[in-house]
Amino acid sequence: MSASPMNVGIIGCGVISTAYIRGGARSRHIQVKSVADIREDAARSQASAMGVGYATIDEMLADPSIEIVINLTVPNAHAEVSTRILEAGKHVYSEKPLTVSVEEANALLQLAAKRGLRVGCAPDTFLGASHQACRALLDDGKIGTVLGGAASFLSRGMEAWHPNPDFFFKPGGGPVLDLGPYYITTLVNLLGPVRTVTATASTGYPTRKIGSGDRAGEEIAVETPTSYSALLTFESGARFSLDASWDVWKHQRSPIEIYGTEGSLLVPDPNFFGDEPKVTERGGDWQAVDISAFAFGERNRTLRTGREVADHRSIGVVDMALAIRQGRPHRASGELALHVLDVLLAIGMSAAESRVIEIGSSCERPLPISPGLDETVFEVIDQPHPGKVA
Repeated sequence: MSASPMNVGIIGCGVISTAYIRGGARSRHIQVKSVADIREDAARSQASAMGVGYATIDEMLADPSIEIVINLTVPNAHAEVSTRILEAGKHVYSEKPLTVSVEEANALLQLAAKRGLRVGCAPDTFLGASHQACRALLDDGKIGTVLGGAASFLSRGMEAWHPNPDFFFKPGGGPVLDLGPYYITTLVNLLGPVRTVTATASTGYPTRKIGSGDRAGEEIAVETPTSYSALLTFESGARFSLDASWDVWKHQRSPIEIYGTEGSLLVPDPNFFGDEPKVTERGGDWQAVDISAFAFGERNRTLRTGREVADHRSIGVVDMALAIRQGRPHRASGELALHVLDVLLAIGMSAAESRVIEIGSSCERPLPISPGLDETVFEVIDQPHPGKVA
C-alpha cells in the first residue's frame, strides 16, 4: 500500500503510552502525531521524551488531520473519554477494559454505529505469532474437536514492585479484571464466545505490604477478592476451568491448555505476542510448534526479570487503520471487547451471588491472520474465513 500513514493521537501519558508511541514509530501505516493528558506537564514531558507533538485534549479532538485517538486513561475514565472522542468525529482505540460496565460499553458502541465510526480495544496480543499459530492448528483440526481445557494466571500480586498498588486491591481491581482480558480475549479468538460462567472467590490476606518506592513498608487494606476459580462454558460446548490469583508464591501450571478429541495444545502466555506453543497428537510426546511463519513473534523487550519477550502493542491500531481504509472488519473490535468485559464481570458476579451467569452478549471470532513476516499481513483485503471450531 502506498497511502500515507494515518495520523493518530494519544490521550493519557502513563507508562503504557511509551509502547504505543514506539509501535507507531515502527509502522508504515500509522504515525502518532501528538499526545495529550489532563496533566499537561505529563503530556509535554512525554512528547519531548518520545519526539512527538504535544496538544491539549481539546486541540487534539479538534485536529482534522487526526483520524484515530487512542484512549490510555484510567479504566474509570474510559467511557467518558471515548465518548468525547467519538463525538468529535474520530475513531477510538481504547486500552483494556473497554469500559467498567456492560451498559457503558453498549452505549459506546451504539454511539459509534450512529456516527459511522470504529471502536477498537486492547489487548491485541492475540494477533501475535504464537496465538495465530495456535489458531491455525485449531482451525485445521490438529487436535480434533475441542472438549475443554484450563487457564491460569497465578502470582503473589503487585505490591512487591508497584510503588502505589492500592487500586489493585480495591473494588474494581483484583486479578480477573487486571489480567483476565488477555486470557479471555485469547480464548474467544481460539474458541469463540462464552455462553455461561460460574465462579467462586476468596481473599487470601487482609492486608498487603508495599515493597518499593517512598511508601515501602506501608500496609494497605485488601478490599476485593484476590483468588478466583471459574468454569466457563463456550457456545461451542467446550468447558474451561480458569484460576486467577494473587495469593500464589510459585506454581508450575501452563497459562492455557486446550484438550481435544485427537490431542492437546499448550498456548503461551497471552500477555505477550511470541513464545513457543506445544502440541501432542493423542498420547504422543509434546512437539514444539514453529511460529516463524507468522508475524509479530520476535523478541524485542527485556522484562525487569531479564526475560526476553515479544511485545508488539499497537498492532491492533495498525489493523484497525487499514481496516478503515479497506472497508473490512478490524480484529481487536469493540464487539469483542464488550463480550470479554461481559465475561469478566460475570465471573465477579457469579462469585458474589453463588449462581450460574448467562452471558448476555456474543461476538464473532476475529478473522485469523495469514502467514507473513510483518504488518503487510494486514494489507491483505481478501482475508481467510474465520472458520468453525471443530
